[in-house]
Amino acid sequence: MSSPDILAAIPHRPPFLFVDEITALSETGATGRRLIRAEEPQFAGHYPGNPIMPGVLLCEATFQVAAYYLVKKLSGSGVDPATLTPVLARIVESKFKNMVRPGDTITIEVGFRETMGKFHFLTGKITNQDGKPVLTNEFALALV
Repeated sequence: MSSPDILAAIPHRPPFLFVDEITALSETGATGRRLIRAEEPQFAGHYPGNPIMPGVLLCEATFQVAAYYLVKKLSGSGVDPATLTPVLARIVESKFKNMVRPGDTITIEVGFRETMGKFHFLTGKITNQDGKPVLTNEFALALV
């Protein structure tokens, strides 16, 4: 699946879109991919001469893949996903394990845990192009 599919599913837009493509979608989760580009605006200040992808933006990448997953999961359920906005409701835990730099390609995986009302609880995991873990997290999104 390509960027047009992502753009049709979630409201995020560049420069605040942190997933290039969805590579897998199942009943229990989704996987996406992102090439980290040197010209991205965050690298002008984080950190000049030693650019490192901010951890909060890595977390955002998992939230965006999760939003895509939830929209696709709800499609066909009688709910019009176009009328819903994914909003972060909770971050339970985030662990940062390796740095991400311009030129790296990351794989973003999310897994569904449960739904309670409007709140959807998920897990996230990012690995780098060498398969090394970069981030793990647990969070909740609300579709409002």
